[in-house]
Amino acid sequence: MRTGFLILISSLAASAAPRVDNVLIRMVPPGSTALLVLHMKDLQQTDVFRQMMTSQAGSGIDQFAHETGFDPRRDVNELLVVTTPKGSVALARGRFAVNAAALKDTVTVRHGMYTIWTRQTSGFCILDGTLAAAGEVEAIEAALDEWRTGKHLDGLALAAHAATADPAAQLWGVTSGAPTLLSDNLPRGGSGLDFSKLFRGLDATWFEGDLRTGFQAEVHGEAANEKDALNLRDAVRGMVGLGRLNVPDDQPDMLRVFDGITADQQGKAITIKVDIAPELVGKLLDMLNRPGRGPTRGETRGEKGHVL
Repeated sequence: MRTGFLILISSLAASAAPRVDNVLIRMVPPGSTALLVLHMKDLQQTDVFRQMMTSQAGSGIDQFAHETGFDPRRDVNELLVVTTPKGSVALARGRFAVNAAALKDTVTVRHGMYTIWTRQTSGFCILDGTLAAAGEVEAIEAALDEWRTGKHLDGLALAAHAATADPAAQLWGVTSGAPTLLSDNLPRGGSGLDFSKLFRGLDATWFEGDLRTGFQAEVHGEAANEKDALNLRDAVRGMVGLGRLNVPDDQPDMLRVFDGITADQQGKAITIKVDIAPELVGKLLDMLNRPGRGPTRGETRGEKGHVL
């Protein structure tokens, strides 16, 4: 009876959720509060993704690839990042092999039938040639336990909250409670486009992104009450206005970036949409990665670069 019930719930949840790898979703530990799904094989085919990876050259991704022997930009077909009660873990399907040369400074931990290579509190585990996990050790262990027992299905239930996400989107995610997956990982540039702090005012979110033609994204969230949602909408619109003021005089086409960001509110719900043309994505990445700002609209610079 229990087995039949689990199969029924699994089928219903899967039919009410966007596209997600049917193995990785069953490794999500109980009590998890956020999922980020990246269809890496699809993302790798887009110009925008390649630009993003170029802008991140020399980052922690390179170090991770060196230390583990697999590169998320090349070897991963599907990636599921999970926020669990015991930390974060990235679950991956692809082509994986142990890089023996990079393991000399690691400590191995056995967890059941699996080996976890660790450095302090983080590590990675290659379950087989096509399945791997990396992140905080306790979170990896929780994912391995769920994979072995398969009794909670929390991942399927959480994914169902994003039921209306576009199945064609190359990335999507969902959070319950404070959306730290968004607020802690969005870029913070000197352009006025620091949306990270805004999402701390939401109780739950789901979001999606499509990189096939430029960058299109939607974030759907719910605030504690209608007034908070209205204030959040106004804060987003204010930040967009600030971003427009920070556009350098010699880059007027960047105004189109801010024209592509809208925020709407209905009751406690808020929706933020982003639509960036392909030719502007590279400039947007440069702007987000630049801590300072040049002369803005209405400003000029005098001698020695002082704003007048």
